[in-house]
Amino acid sequence: MALWRAYQRALTVHPWKVQVLTAGSLMGLGDTISQQLVEKRGLRGHQAGRTLIMVSVGCGFVGPVVGGWYRVLDRLFPGTTKVDALKKMLLDQGGFAPCFLGCFLPLVGALNGLSAQDNWAKLRRDYPDALVTNYYLWPAVQLANFYLVPLHYRLAVVQCVAVIWNSYLSWKAHWL
Repeated sequence: MALWRAYQRALTVHPWKVQVLTAGSLMGLGDTISQQLVEKRGLRGHQAGRTLIMVSVGCGFVGPVVGGWYRVLDRLFPGTTKVDALKKMLLDQGGFAPCFLGCFLPLVGALNGLSAQDNWAKLRRDYPDALVTNYYLWPAVQLANFYLVPLHYRLAVVQCVAVIWNSYLSWKAHWL
């Protein structure tokens, strides 16, 4: 409980920094879960550089982009009714999610040294499956998030759910 209170205080004092660091940390955790539980690499086979890339993507891309997106959504639909939450979820999943995945996958590919041609082929192969998988999880999560969670906690809530999603995305982004 003390850790949660410290997190809330830090979030109040430095909301943007805390959201970005939370996103990076949880992206790194998702990659670690992917490597250890999904891919079964073991500690000796763990690719620390890959985890650092995912932490960097979390801090430099996911945190700022998703955190900023939630602010935009709250400006477009400032209410907290069920209808407002539904509008936010539909715009999030209909517009933002496809664009986000279309940027995330090639960004990770580029950071992992894929050539433009290989990155394009990987995107064409993996994007449809990643988007469909996204729709199994995120519409319900986002509807609850937009209806029940205050704006300054939304990124943290999503990133906690996203530990599993990040594990999937890390596996998808690194599966050659």
